[in-house]
Amino acid sequence: MKDFELRRDRFDFFESFESPLLNLTIELETLNFLPYCKASGIPPFHFFLFIVMKSINELDYFKYRLVNGSVVKNEVIHGSYTVLNQDQLFNYTCFKYKEKLQDFIQESLAAKEFSTNSKELLNIGIEPGAQDIKDYVYITSLPWFNFTSIQHPVYKFKASDVPSIAWGKFNIINPHQLKMPFSIQVHHGFVDGLHIHLLMEKIASNIKEILA
Repeated sequence: MKDFELRRDRFDFFESFESPLLNLTIELETLNFLPYCKASGIPPFHFFLFIVMKSINELDYFKYRLVNGSVVKNEVIHGSYTVLNQDQLFNYTCFKYKEKLQDFIQESLAAKEFSTNSKELLNIGIEPGAQDIKDYVYITSLPWFNFTSIQHPVYKFKASDVPSIAWGKFNIINPHQLKMPFSIQVHHGFVDGLHIHLLMEKIASNIKEILA
């Protein structure tokens, strides 16, 4: 929390805004991980999801949340992403972060299967006692197209403190590189543009480490 106290006045400043959100969409270029996923039998979405979650967990800026009016820092951030159920309606997954790739993939796929097979809308975070949703980031994928901006919904009676992330179609530039639209929405009291840049660097380095 020492690092947060250095920016306490910045947090107070943005928290006083009607909307303290910082929302950026970029064209993210990475090493082409699709051949690795094919050879390893790993769905590309879940591989990149692991990379994003690993990167977020390595940067404290994305771990701060508001709980009962106080700022706290979570030790571990978990994942919640959207899927389509059998009626082609969206649903939410919710699963615990695992540090090892194969363990993470197993948890993520199990969460996907459960939510895909549910007609009921799950993990919406407004039921009583759902405070642990603050340990998560909200993620969606739009694999059908490229986009240049996105606006995520925010509960009007809740703090805008949980990051929302979206990415779109994986576009192959050449055998070694791909690009995608990547959007992140955060509370500006916790996260600046520099921190989003650092997240992009983490994503790139973590992909490189696995593919090396």
